[in-house]
Amino acid sequence: MIEHLLIERILNVLKGVLAKIESNHELDPVFVDIAVDFIRVYADRTHHGKEEDILFRELNKKRLKSEDIKIMKELIDEHVFGRQTTKALVEVDTRYRNGDELALADITANLKTLIDFYPRHIEKEDKIFTHRSRIYFTDEEDRAMLEEFWEFDRNMIHEKYKSMVEVFENQK
Repeated sequence: MIEHLLIERILNVLKGVLAKIESNHELDPVFVDIAVDFIRVYADRTHHGKEEDILFRELNKKRLKSEDIKIMKELIDEHVFGRQTTKALVEVDTRYRNGDELALADITANLKTLIDFYPRHIEKEDKIFTHRSRIYFTDEEDRAMLEEFWEFDRNMIHEKYKSMVEVFENQK
């Protein structure tokens, strides 16, 4: 839930950038790179990664109520939606960088989608699913997952930059 606070802060930044785009009809494409990097690495790979790779894995070992299975599936589908929207943002940003001024409208549409999507998703996780999922774990299981979360976070920086080097190596 703490990670959601930082995601909400970037959403506020995105709102400000969106307002500037709508008033000035231009965008610094480097900002899109930075926003996409944050969404992909922090919001999706780091935050959603812990949910999907650790929390949901452990929940799948439990006998969940059908309602909780449904919410977990919705969250996974929402993660996929976020990835697809971010990918679409990258694609329209590329068009914009290549001189397609009409792509700016698609950039704003994708930014609006992300700005609208994440608060609802976060609310579902914070106010519904997190509390519901707590009943399935003992204190010992909680501590073990938290330790795994910390290990996951420790490895993220290495994963990010290893991937970056591999991209450059493959461009030869």
